[in-house]
Amino acid sequence: MTLEPTAQHTGTAAFDVVLADGSHETVLGADAYQQEASMTTFFRTDNGRQAVDCWSVRVASFRTDHIAVIRRHEDDAARVRHLHPA
Repeated sequence: MTLEPTAQHTGTAAFDVVLADGSHETVLGADAYQQEASMTTFFRTDNGRQAVDCWSVRVASFRTDHIAVIRRHEDDAARVRHLHPA
């Protein structure tokens, strides 16, 4: 399942979330995540800020004890490219 924000976003990241039951979720448009009580919440921040603050928008939440793995993926323009010798 892919969770997409309802508003237009400028974020360049997506998070792949693997849950303890083996299911796989993709969260698009989130720049950061943090634990909030028993939930892990993914946020969209403006202008690529690293901090989650009162202006951040919640995109998705999962029960923390159900999460096995979280992986962040940048878009192609932001990925590191390695040079190969000629």
